[in-house]
Amino acid sequence: MPSAFVVLLGPDGAGKSSVMAEIARSRPDWRCVSTDGALLGPEYRLIAQLRHNVVDDVLPALGRDYSHDFLAGLLQTAVIHLRDQIAAADGGAGPGDGRPVVMDSYYYKILAKCRLAEVSDPMVAWWRGFPQPDRVLYLDGDPRSCWKRSGRGARLNPLEYSGARPTWPAFDAYQRRLRELMLEEVAALPVTRIAVRDGVKRTARAVMAALDSQAAPATDQDPQAAPAGRDAPCTPEALAS
Repeated sequence: MPSAFVVLLGPDGAGKSSVMAEIARSRPDWRCVSTDGALLGPEYRLIAQLRHNVVDDVLPALGRDYSHDFLAGLLQTAVIHLRDQIAAADGGAGPGDGRPVVMDSYYYKILAKCRLAEVSDPMVAWWRGFPQPDRVLYLDGDPRSCWKRSGRGARLNPLEYSGARPTWPAFDAYQRRLRELMLEEVAALPVTRIAVRDGVKRTARAVMAALDSQAAPATDQDPQAAPAGRDAPCTPEALAS
């Protein structure tokens, strides 16, 4: 495993991709593992192509030409790619170069979305056996702000809202349920909530401060004592407060 392994989780529209790009640009001491095309090497162009195929070809015809199980089969390639990057880190060579790793939300979010779509559980349940991170950073975006960031629904895909149309109530209902399921999936892990700030750089600085804290050498403090404001259980109720 890498020296530290952190997953950046959060709702759709919270700005996670922009934050990951900022971390990759300004913090080369951390390795950003993602399925975003901008963060994929040329050797992984197939991952980027499959992502485009999902958005351009499968989602517009979901429920008509393609089933949710078919979609899950494609999305699984992204999750396995992320898992493989962590597995490679065990060898200390190649993609796993010894740097601590921050991974994008797909590691858990796709599982939560498959649950929302009622995909056959045996098809995706084995993902829960993949390597688990040391910590999850939950980038907590205000739903209204996330909605505005999506162009008030203009840039949403069918895996980001409920029902047939991308309305505000459909987006809000889907995101609330998605949050619950994502937090269920990481309930056994330390979760740190980070509120989205005004501007990508401010949010990225808050995330990087949390990453630095995770990568810092262990101290002699009582391992059972949670640092103030950090390791309290991060439940839907806590996030709503």
